[in-house]
Amino acid sequence: MKRWTSVVAGLLCSAALVLVMFKAGAPTSRGASPAPNASASASAGGEPVPAPSGSAGEEEPAAPSLIAPSEDLGDGGRGLPSGAPATVSFGVVLFTYQGVQFAPPGARSKAEALEKAKAAVEEAKKDFAEAVKKGDRGSTADAGRIPRGVLEADLELVLFSLAKGGVHPEPIDTPRGFWVVRRVE
Repeated sequence: MKRWTSVVAGLLCSAALVLVMFKAGAPTSRGASPAPNASASASAGGEPVPAPSGSAGEEEPAAPSLIAPSEDLGDGGRGLPSGAPATVSFGVVLFTYQGVQFAPPGARSKAEALEKAKAAVEEAKKDFAEAVKKGDRGSTADAGRIPRGVLEADLELVLFSLAKGGVHPEPIDTPRGFWVVRRVE
C-alpha cells in the first residue's frame, strides 16, 4: 500500500509541475514552443513585443527569464568560456545613482557614481577591502558563492570569466548601480 501511495503522490506532483509550466507558457522540453494562448513575448531588450497580427489578445510582457535558452553552449547562451566554473564567490563595491533599484532618496547622479566607481577600481586592485569601505551600502568583500544564471548576462560573463583574485578593470553598470567586482574564488 505504501508503494502505491508513493507512486500516486509522484504522479500528482509531476502533473502539477506540467500544469504550472503550461500555464506559465514555458516549454516542457527543448525546442517546444510556448503555450498557444501566449499573446506576447519579450525581445532581447526585455520590452514587450505585440502578438502576431490577427490576434485578438492584448499586449502583455512575457515573464522575464534568468537564463536565455541555449542548445549548444550549456551556459544559458551567455558565451562563457568552456573552463568557466559553475559557481564563484565574489566581492562587490556598489555605487548607486538616481533611478536604479534601491537607490536612496537624494542619490547622486549617474556621472558622479561612474566617477567614484572608476576611482574605486584602481583602489580595488591594490586593496579590495579598503575600496569596499568607500562604496555604498551593500558593498562587501565577500558576497558569498553564486551559481550561473542568477545575475544579468553581462555581469555574469565578466564575473565568471575573471581569474581568481582578479578585479574587473572597469565598473559594470547594473540595474542596482555601478559594480566594481572581484572574484574571490
